[in-house]
Amino acid sequence: MNLFKISAVVLVALTLASCANTIRGVGRDVNQSVDAVQDSVE
Repeated sequence: MNLFKISAVVLVALTLASCANTIRGVGRDVNQSVDAVQDSVE
């Protein structure tokens, strides 16, 4: 039973870590899009 609890905690931690990386990547993409639009306006 202890191994099951530890495995569940590790799985949740890995899931949250992968979500954080995805959100960071989306933030970078949005930032690059904004920069491209600003450059085209200038």
